[in-house]
Amino acid sequence: MQSVALITGASRGIGRGIALELAKLGWNVVINYAGNRPAAETTASDCLAAARAAQHAIRAEPFQADIAEAPQRTRLLDFTREVFGRLDLLVNNAGVAPQVRADLLEASEESFDRLMRINVKGPYFLTQKAARWMIAQAAQTPPGQPRPKIVTITSISAYTASVNRGDYCMAKAALAMLTPLFAARLAEYGIQVFEIRPGIIATDMTGPVKDKYDQLIAGGLTPITRWGQPEDIGKAVAAIAQGLFPFSTGEVINVDGGFHLRRL
Repeated sequence: MQSVALITGASRGIGRGIALELAKLGWNVVINYAGNRPAAETTASDCLAAARAAQHAIRAEPFQADIAEAPQRTRLLDFTREVFGRLDLLVNNAGVAPQVRADLLEASEESFDRLMRINVKGPYFLTQKAARWMIAQAAQTPPGQPRPKIVTITSISAYTASVNRGDYCMAKAALAMLTPLFAARLAEYGIQVFEIRPGIIATDMTGPVKDKYDQLIAGGLTPITRWGQPEDIGKAVAAIAQGLFPFSTGEVINVDGGFHLRRL
């Protein structure tokens, strides 16, 4: 039975990188997007091409849903069930940055509410709903066969203070708790749960601050002195998808060029 991954926010950036790496492994992928259908369709087409190059035949299905809205979360999972009948990997990747980088003393409640709704509430309740399905699926899985998995993409902003986007840092810190919670709750069913914590990754989101981070990286901000790429995150997800961490759950995997190291 061919494995199926649902990746939220997969039309561009990190989500796209994850979808491509899973396609290379022969996974079917649901490419969730909020509004940019052309980008999602391009990602789907590129996933098919990547799979063919690796001698796999897969399906790559774009599907629009705003995970911040309960009915749309239901639609997204219903679509996955109707098209594929199973869910082997949920990747909580969708997220937004503040529309305005405002000083901590000036930041608005509207921005805070928007980020919490999309970046925290959405993945929390999507995971809750997906986990119920995964439990039922695991119960029908023969002993020794892989169980479903959950991966959440957070950020070094979960523990790094940026005073011009406090709402983003707060949201990522809250999102980081999703993994230990669900890991503890789902371990009895053999469902592993992981967090991947990216560092400075070259995406549309970081494009506007490229010059700033170019200088910081060149100055030694990260021991590995380059920008991260979406495929760096994709490869980490692919390792989890392949079951290469059989005795782990609730783990945080830093993909940040060594940013998390404390150095003197």
